Amino acid sequence: MPDSSPALSDTLQRARKARRISQLELALQLGVSQRHVSFVESGRARPSRELLLAWLQSLETPLALSNAALLAAGYAPAYSEARLDDPALAEAQHALERLLDAHEPAPALVLDADWNVLRMNRGALWLAATLMPAAAAALGQGQGQGQGQVNMLDLLTRPDGLASRVTNLDDVGPRFLALLRHDATAHPALLPRVAAYEAYLVSRIGKTRPAVPPPRPRAPVLTTRFTSPHGELAFFSMFSTFGTPNDITLASLRVEHMFAADDATRAVLKAHVA
Repeated sequence: MPDSSPALSDTLQRARKARRISQLELALQLGVSQRHVSFVESGRARPSRELLLAWLQSLETPLALSNAALLAAGYAPAYSEARLDDPALAEAQHALERLLDAHEPAPALVLDADWNVLRMNRGALWLAATLMPAAAAALGQGQGQGQGQVNMLDLLTRPDGLASRVTNLDDVGPRFLALLRHDATAHPALLPRVAAYEAYLVSRIGKTRPAVPPPRPRAPVLTTRFTSPHGELAFFSMFSTFGTPNDITLASLRVEHMFAADDATRAVLKAHVA
């Protein structure tokens, strides 16, 4: 069997190490010998297309990176990459719109792998206008265009941005940075924005790691608290994604659902989100 390319070998090694599993563990999952895994990773052998697909799926490799690995091995890509406004993704678009509508009046938004804001519901638009009046117009203009007009990470670090309104940044900031660093391991294009957010944290709170937990019990979820003209607003978030997508665009999407963390925040949303 011909040797694998250096690009493929490097991709497979980095993907396995990111998952923190050994060659032996991977070999057992794939039903091949550890020797064969070693040969492929060192560039001395090339896997079949079927084995490579199973290999990449076992390592939970992002679909875009999987396509690149297949091309490096001399095989055709396995996954499509349509624009979000492509008619082929109409059903997925409808599902996203229903998710956003169902979450009203609480904020919800659709983000891509770069943290570009693709869609927002009325609650999210209201919250943006309340906390960041200067950015609200740009966010509204991006609605329904299938591409990010505004980047959420850029909004966080601008002088009048979202993070400037967070009253417990010393708690939530370092934890959010850890999430971004994890994202960047699979999507290196994020690294400049992660570095910018890290520098912002140092300038604001002087640290990039969470404080040692206090002896008293902590809340079951991490709550972000914002100062606003309506008093303090408190939210916690959940993220949803498409299950087993076969399109790179769909695989990159996540929906952030923000939930009111107290009765006062719920009352403000009910009163002000039309």
